Amino acid sequence: MSLALSLVVAVVSTAVIWKGSVWLEDAAEKLAAYYGLPAIVQGAVVAAVGSSFPELSSTVLATFVHGDFELGAAAIVGSAVFNILVIPAVATLAGSENLESDRAVVFKETQFYMVAVAATMVVFSFAVIYFPTEGDGLGGTLTRPLALLLVGLYALYLFIQYLDTRDLREARSIDANPVRLWATLAVSLVVIVVGVEGLVTAVLDFEEILGIPSFFWGLTVVAVVTSLPDTFVSVRSSQKGEAVTSLANVLGSNVFDLLVALPAGVLVAGATPVDFGVAVPMMAALVAATVLFFALARTDLELTRGEAYALLVAYVAFVGWLLLETAGVTTLIG
Repeated sequence: MSLALSLVVAVVSTAVIWKGSVWLEDAAEKLAAYYGLPAIVQGAVVAAVGSSFPELSSTVLATFVHGDFELGAAAIVGSAVFNILVIPAVATLAGSENLESDRAVVFKETQFYMVAVAATMVVFSFAVIYFPTEGDGLGGTLTRPLALLLVGLYALYLFIQYLDTRDLREARSIDANPVRLWATLAVSLVVIVVGVEGLVTAVLDFEEILGIPSFFWGLTVVAVVTSLPDTFVSVRSSQKGEAVTSLANVLGSNVFDLLVALPAGVLVAGATPVDFGVAVPMMAALVAATVLFFALARTDLELTRGEAYALLVAYVAFVGWLLLETAGVTTLIG
């Protein structure tokens, strides 16, 4: 496939992913309201899972169909960095006031997200320690039991959400046709999978034509495209004055990405190699982005416009570092 045709496929696939995500978000929100779920569950779980389905699809397709777990993992980490730096910044700038938070979001959601980051690093380490691969450098094999450790942690996250919100459930269901909503949800999932497959195929063509490794495309192009639904949900919540829901969606999406989307490719493929020299620097960048977000969000429990610009500058620096790595100027990524 030529470069021009690959670019066309990437653009069309992005549009398909966006359209499918809009349908998915609408159906998921109405289903949550129909069944009377609390608002915090809609933001941190329902909306987060719905808007993160593109990331889940990218990991499964990259690993199972194309045999490139590195691309899927890079897309997850890149999406998490984009979510934690860019989306809160854009949501703050899109609103008329500072993006206010509360202690539940800053401490419970952010700290569990930090646990998810630590658990991901532990699982990568287990792969290298207990299932090492032969050859130069540090490498290991991610197996289904290791992947299930992350999924089990997400089950704990859902249980904690249930305990925190079971007393808040209200009978506020809306008049809707649940069969039609479930059908729309199913169609939107198919549309997103088709769009993600086209995007992954185009990215692998970029790697072959331009000679730029797949991890760079995963950390940037695939990550940004698959994060568009999260951006849409958070900005819309911010403009409606629902700042807590906006931030809860960001953190809930990242928890889902690390604990469900990332191991999903392993669970489907059975086992996949992981390069520790690539994984650790990427996770270190995610940790740095998380610490910056936590520090700014904790200050007066709100994000100001100045802090929003600081988050955007940090993301630009992250992309700049990736460009330097790709050009061989720096060699932090193995």
